[in-house]
Amino acid sequence: MVDVLSQILRLRDNDQAQALSGKRDEYLRLLEEAFGVKIAARGLELIISGSDEAIAKTKNALESMAGLGSSLTNHDVYYAIKMSDNGGAAALQDLNAGLVVVTHRGHKIRPKTAGQKRYVAAMADHDVVFSIGPAGTGKTYLAMAHAVASLKRKEVERLILTRPAVEAGEHLGFLPGDLQDKVDPYLRPLYDALFDILGHETYSKYREKGIIEIAPLAYMRGRTLDASFIILDEAQNCTPEQMKMFLTRLGFGSKAVITGDITQVDLPKDKRSGLIEVQSILRSVDGISFCVLDETDVVRHPLVQRIIQAYEAHHGDAGKSQS
Repeated sequence: MVDVLSQILRLRDNDQAQALSGKRDEYLRLLEEAFGVKIAARGLELIISGSDEAIAKTKNALESMAGLGSSLTNHDVYYAIKMSDNGGAAALQDLNAGLVVVTHRGHKIRPKTAGQKRYVAAMADHDVVFSIGPAGTGKTYLAMAHAVASLKRKEVERLILTRPAVEAGEHLGFLPGDLQDKVDPYLRPLYDALFDILGHETYSKYREKGIIEIAPLAYMRGRTLDASFIILDEAQNCTPEQMKMFLTRLGFGSKAVITGDITQVDLPKDKRSGLIEVQSILRSVDGISFCVLDETDVVRHPLVQRIIQAYEAHHGDAGKSQS
């Protein structure tokens, strides 16, 4: 039988108490559920009851959360819980200091996990960065934010955003309209991110002036792209030939970020993924960085992390049963 102990965590002031509790004590309830403790709020004191280990993890998470003050969000709480449960201290305040860009609405885009922080640092320090990881880890959005920041600082003269137009269950020929109408659905996530960061008016002005270009990967062939920030999204759906073609477009004063999820390849079974192959070819090349994100870096609904873990476990069990 585990002894039930109690410890008191004293808070600085009412603002800190309010921030750590969340609306209707939702953050405290998340901690209780995660660590199997009971937390009672008494003025500027939190009384934590449970096993010695559970109390230690809860205090570790709370101390990490305290650094963010009123900017604390649900995701920050989930991340503090995950890091504390894994035996580490989630340096949420350090993460929050890494500003990438401010959107047209005044929203500050920052890395939200340690993996995202490494990714942002890699984009600052390398001319070519590969970001590989599952859905929801911020691969494309952070690349877009960094590209916009580079444009605003006049480090580059234009943004070029591209994706392979590979079908995932549907066929381009069945869609109405001309070629642009048919490829637009594949490029929609890029439009959405730019609208969110720049606003529709600024985005439209940049498109008209040719400062921003969004096009299918096939349109990159034969070009040399100078003074540009180039993003290749959904790169798991590139063939090795397409990947080589894209990488050799890089001109003077340019940077490239290549993002993809190697668990979601939509290529025909007889085609290899260029993103999988390139890891073994370019891993040791100076000036190139590979950033691998995982489910701990997911910043969507907490269920997304569990879904990814469940799929990984299923595929792992399936592999064992076949061996």
